[in-house]
Order: sequence, then structure tokens, then C-alpha cells
Amino acid sequence: MEEMEFDSRIVAPEYSANADDMENSLRPKTLQDYIGQEKAKENLEIYIKAALARHESLDHVLLYGPPGLGKTTLSNIIAREMGVNIRVTSGPAIEKQGDLVAILTNLSEGDVLFIDEIHRLPRTVEEVLYPVMEDFSLDIIIGKGPSARSIRLDVPHFTLVGATTRSGQLTAPLRDRFGVLLRLELYTPEELAKIVERSAGILGIEIEHDGALEIASRSRGTPRIANRLLKRVRDICQIQFDGVITEEVARVALERFEIDELGLDDFDRRMLKTIINNYGGGPVGLDTLAAAVGEESITIEDVYEPYLMQIGFLTRTGRGRCVTKAAYEHLGIKPASDNGQITF
Repeated sequence: MEEMEFDSRIVAPEYSANADDMENSLRPKTLQDYIGQEKAKENLEIYIKAALARHESLDHVLLYGPPGLGKTTLSNIIAREMGVNIRVTSGPAIEKQGDLVAILTNLSEGDVLFIDEIHRLPRTVEEVLYPVMEDFSLDIIIGKGPSARSIRLDVPHFTLVGATTRSGQLTAPLRDRFGVLLRLELYTPEELAKIVERSAGILGIEIEHDGALEIASRSRGTPRIANRLLKRVRDICQIQFDGVITEEVARVALERFEIDELGLDDFDRRMLKTIINNYGGGPVGLDTLAAAVGEESITIEDVYEPYLMQIGFLTRTGRGRCVTKAAYEHLGIKPASDNGQITF
């Protein structure tokens, strides 16, 4: 059977325009439709109702957590629940102060400004935000040299919603200006199964609960990955099966994509085996590991490591990364101390 090839990693939590072209249609539009994140959702609902009752804009909101958990979706829900428009941009897209000033001066009263990856804002741009977030006023320097003068412009009361996957890189002055801080956690398989079933209904896919749970259990706790896997399983199901996604169909399809029962793909396993084979299970430094597997250090740290650490397969120590006993057992490898050599 001819092997299927894919341009990108199917379990990558980052947004991909090509792989996720239908993602917008699957996004819930209201808090009631939003599945999971119960604590964050309950608090947010209270804040929104209180702001509406006072006829005020919502406090500035910071959403942080791993990629693919619904930060962009929540920002759109906030705007919809508040009955206002939303302006979407990202930290890397705002390169100079003038870019931010243009955005701020075009906002209307109560609007939501969503800045994705807000930790990547240039420092000079970030400093413009401080008086805007606190006093809704904008200080602009006109002219240069001795003739330069500063004028202050009032901007409409708006809600800044910032999203970040690396909250530790936010500066303290910026972080302190957010009134609402919400951490999004990885989803449980049952929560993801509900998301898969909802998405299947929207896409017109027949799916059994056990099939949805099989996809959910291999989705690394991330809705974006669950929806992506659902669409790929649908393709296999349409061509090779009778069109209904059962547990067996989902398992066969996902094994074809080399995604195991814990959601690990070929790169995850290769990285763990590299640490075991080349460095005796660790510790190994991040840069050394990145060179050994041919990947950027920041990608390993932000994309691969969090999930492997959460399921207890990898640990970080002061000397480097170490593979745990659980990872050895999952990969079917005996530690060298058991028999003097590493075997697969």
C-alpha cells in the first residue's frame, strides 16, 4: 500500500492555514457552546455580565497556556457576548509605534482588540500600551529635535485581550495592567470527545462515541489537534470504510498516521530514542538535543516538551533533559542498567 505523505506534522498544536482551512467554521460562537475550561469560562461569564450591567467595557484580559486550546476562540466569544466588534492582530505584526497608534485610533467604544503572541511585542511598542490600558490616552511625539512636542489623544474605552503561550516572557508592567488573567489547561479525553462529536456534526460526519473517544485520547489534550485528526480520519473512513467512524476505524486510521495511543508521533518517539540511545537516557542539554534531532531549540521547548513532560516521559533538570522510566516502558526499551545494553 502506498504510503501517505504530509507537508506538516499532523499533531502540531500551532495554527496552519493549509491544514486548518475549516477551523473557523468549527469554532464555538458563544460561551454556552464552548466546551471545557470550566473554571475560566465561569469566571469570564461573571465578568462579562457585570460589565454589561454597568454599561462598561470589560477589563483587559490575558489568556495564557499552550497553543491550540482556544485562546483566539475565547477572544471572539468575548466580543460577541459583549456585543462589540473585534480587531485581530499579533505581536510580531506590530513592528513600530505607528502601527499600534493606527490600530488604536480606529477602535470604536467598547471594541475588543485581540493581540496574539503578545509577548513578542517590541519593547518600544509595548510602552505605548501602558497609558492606553490604564487611562485610555495616547501620547504622541510630533516633530524631531528641539521642535518636537508631545500631544495626548483620548482613545475610546476598549478591551485588550492578549494571548500568549509564554506568559513568563511578559514584562511585569504589561502583565500587571491586565485585570483578568485566565490560564487555559489541556483538555481531558472526555472533553475532547465532546468537541470531536460537535465538530463531526458540523462537518456532517457520522461518528460513534467510542470513535470520538479514540481520536480524543490521541489528541494531546488539544482541541485544534482533535479537529485536525477528525478531518484526516474522515478521509480514510470515506475511502476505505463505510463512512461511519467507529473505534476500530479511528484506531486503524491513526495508526496509519503513526500516532500512537498516547498521541505521540514519529518525531516524539525519535527524540526520546535519541536521548536514550545517544545519551544514555540523559541528562542532555537542549541545544545538544536540538542539533541531534535536527530541530530548533525553541520549537523543542515550546512544542514537543510540554506534552512529554505532562505525561511523565521527560523531565528537566539543571543538567539537561532526562527520559523517565515510563517512557522506556512505553517504547518497549529496557534500561541499560537492566541488561547492559539498550534494546528495542
